[in-house]
Amino acid sequence: MKHATKPRLQKMDDIYDMITMDTIAKVPEPKNEPILGYMPDSPELEALRKELDRLKSITVDVPLVIGGEKIYTEKKGTMVMPHNHQHILGNYSMASEEHVLQAIEAAKEAKEEWESYDWHDRAAIFLKAADLLSGRWRATLNAATMLGQSKNIFQAEIDSACELIDFFRFNTYYMQKIYEEQPYSPKGMWNTMDYRPLEGFVFAVTPFNFTSIAGNLPTSPAIMGNTVLWKPASSAVYSAHFLMELFEEAGVPKGVINFIPGRGAEIGRIVLPHPDLGGIHFTGSTETFRQMWKVVGENIDRYKSYPRIVGETGGKDFIFVHESANPVEVGVAALRAAFEYCGQKCSAASRMYVPKSLWPKIKEYMLEQLKEFKMGDPEDVETMMNAVIDREAYEKITSYISYAEEASDATIITSGKPDSSVGYFIPPTIIVTENPRFRTMEEEIFGPVLTVYPYDNDKFDETLKLCDQTSMYALTGSIFAKDRSVIRKMTKALRHAAGNFYINDKPTAAVVGQQPFGGARASGTNDKAGSYLNLIRWVSVRSIKETFDPPKSFWYPYMRSNDT
Repeated sequence: MKHATKPRLQKMDDIYDMITMDTIAKVPEPKNEPILGYMPDSPELEALRKELDRLKSITVDVPLVIGGEKIYTEKKGTMVMPHNHQHILGNYSMASEEHVLQAIEAAKEAKEEWESYDWHDRAAIFLKAADLLSGRWRATLNAATMLGQSKNIFQAEIDSACELIDFFRFNTYYMQKIYEEQPYSPKGMWNTMDYRPLEGFVFAVTPFNFTSIAGNLPTSPAIMGNTVLWKPASSAVYSAHFLMELFEEAGVPKGVINFIPGRGAEIGRIVLPHPDLGGIHFTGSTETFRQMWKVVGENIDRYKSYPRIVGETGGKDFIFVHESANPVEVGVAALRAAFEYCGQKCSAASRMYVPKSLWPKIKEYMLEQLKEFKMGDPEDVETMMNAVIDREAYEKITSYISYAEEASDATIITSGKPDSSVGYFIPPTIIVTENPRFRTMEEEIFGPVLTVYPYDNDKFDETLKLCDQTSMYALTGSIFAKDRSVIRKMTKALRHAAGNFYINDKPTAAVVGQQPFGGARASGTNDKAGSYLNLIRWVSVRSIKETFDPPKSFWYPYMRSNDT
């Protein structure tokens, strides 16, 4: 009697590949993460204090992460506290040409498997990242941002916790909405849209000023099935390192996000001309972005497909005040927009147009309030301003202040002197000028410097045009007025002057899902982070038509006469 042959055992991976899930998954409808209060004796403040003490007591050695492998190099960069630059937080490995090429290969190798993931599996990973960050990772990311980027408790909370959690939750939700968008299908056929990830890899280059942006730029393409090379700002590798550890715990597979700190020019020289470059996700300076675009253009015949280029760059953001505005409301908005996080937000107000009739009251209020501004260590809950990010920024910002001090057509009305002996501290600086084309009215400074131009009340229309035409940037701007007809007029006149426009509010603090962020002109491609508009850039759509009963003859009805 013959015995039945036992079936050959298959590997679990093979068995898993055979399993299908009959389900229509739905991402939970997202809500913005609540901002914790950090009141005295609150559990969140206690947890944050404990984590700050822990991180200050150690020095970290940050590796490259390529294909999931941690790589330590001989060439190192140093991470310090901007507000106490003698305190070394750790060192980070810097990528060489060999490492960059290795990262490209790792991204290519991981691409096929990552692209084959069901979309809801990708969503689950980043929804888990959101929950981890909302819970026990919150104190770590906030503490790292406070120490490495000199943000006070509130600025860290709204950035490295709330906004990044929102990015993870809203982006996965928008991914689902994109996939749900399908074409009409007449009788006899079924039309579908296949939202494929880009061919090749995405190069994510992130800035120092927002941990949330550092987390969003590599993950938004990854959510859509792309693999990524991530080059963080050298002055913010510290918090980026903890983000990579968060991604690992959340379950991001090896090779999906490859972490390559180092010199931007050296890394870009290898990455940008590579034939497999599929896209660039960038936030940083206009000059750097233009150079990247130029390199892409010079190499356009080398690429396997046209790279997607998405960038958010500089800003010369304005506040424009009408004579009907409330002076206190203007003053509060100006102080917060110009000096929170030392003006190191791309949305920070740096020029203000005020009618001469209102300027004395606004000026009086602002100068009185500035007396209560405290500058110092971000761990002090009373500090409003901390240090600027590094010596290079300090020297650039102070050079503008020196220029204004010597100018005949401008006056600095605030007191206080910059001091870099302990940390890179620059006090809030208000410049008043009679020249609407004064240098600090036109050029991006990226520091705590606000220039005010008091205009004649009867030159309102003329000054509106001036505001629109003065800057090459068009990122954010706000207007203040009580007269609705005036608000309509201002909104129309400044339609192209800002990608994020605020009425009776400061031009900062866009919220994911509420005010999608981005600007045009020299401020970027305006692809609106925090909305489906950004995510749609990371897919290449395939239209599919299936015909259920195909024709059996090449003849069309009109080709046959009535008697045949």
